[in-house]
Amino acid sequence: MMWCSGLQCIFSYRPFLVQCLYPTLLARGPAFFTVNSRRSYTPQPERKRFYQNVSISQGEAGFEINLDHRKLKTPQAKLFTVPSQALALAVATEWDSQRDTIKFYTMHLTTLCNTALDNPSQQSKDQLIRAAVKFLETDTICYRVEEPPALVELQKNEWDPIIEWAEKRYDVVIGSSTSIMGPSIPQSTKDTFMSHLASYNTWALQGIEYMITQLKSLILSMGLLEKHLLVEQAVLLSRLEEEYQIQHWGNVEWAHDYDMYELRARTAAAALFVFLCSESSTVKHKLLQD
Repeated sequence: MMWCSGLQCIFSYRPFLVQCLYPTLLARGPAFFTVNSRRSYTPQPERKRFYQNVSISQGEAGFEINLDHRKLKTPQAKLFTVPSQALALAVATEWDSQRDTIKFYTMHLTTLCNTALDNPSQQSKDQLIRAAVKFLETDTICYRVEEPPALVELQKNEWDPIIEWAEKRYDVVIGSSTSIMGPSIPQSTKDTFMSHLASYNTWALQGIEYMITQLKSLILSMGLLEKHLLVEQAVLLSRLEEEYQIQHWGNVEWAHDYDMYELRARTAAAALFVFLCSESSTVKHKLLQD
């Protein structure tokens, strides 16, 4: 079996990526890594591993994944080609880490690449940006409760600093509200975020929208992408009310941990995907080998 001995080479200069990679690519435990997004492919059922070796190669359109002598294809039978060498190595690691059975629900990067390549919802770059910014209107951390007092205080202490950071970082007004209608987001704020998101390429935007749907928050997603938050912090903040209820009413055995690790894995995969799609790779071309 061929292995990615150069994996650390990709991420050694980016500790942030190590944090994203390990819970996403190398975990092979229970099925708490299922991808579920209306804009992403649903992973295929498990199947028996049909290949021995995994390698990458450079083609005319980008970097390709080879399973023995077969070229990997998308669900729509397109050649699986990614824009960066580092992303190709990360995807190849997902395939190489499979054992006797291919567990597609653990292969988040492969699923995100398939979505970007096939674009099943046929979204343009402008549509991806508008869909992402629209989440501001229902952003999780902008909606506040009026009671109980302890939860009100918790939301204020944990969410207000993130909103304040975003307002200062992007020079915008966001605010929060206890109204069921949510806060009134100024058009100038939306325009600023649209302008910022336009700096990303279409592949990265697919990952950003996926991250936003997981965290239910554009603001938390931006905090993660700007390295203001770690994956664990972003996930905890997105689940703040649920964690409060757990502390008061108790934890359902295994179920809450299942949800938390599932969300961490999806969020980490999205963050890694965006990064690998946003920067050119400086990793030397190599085959995966022992």
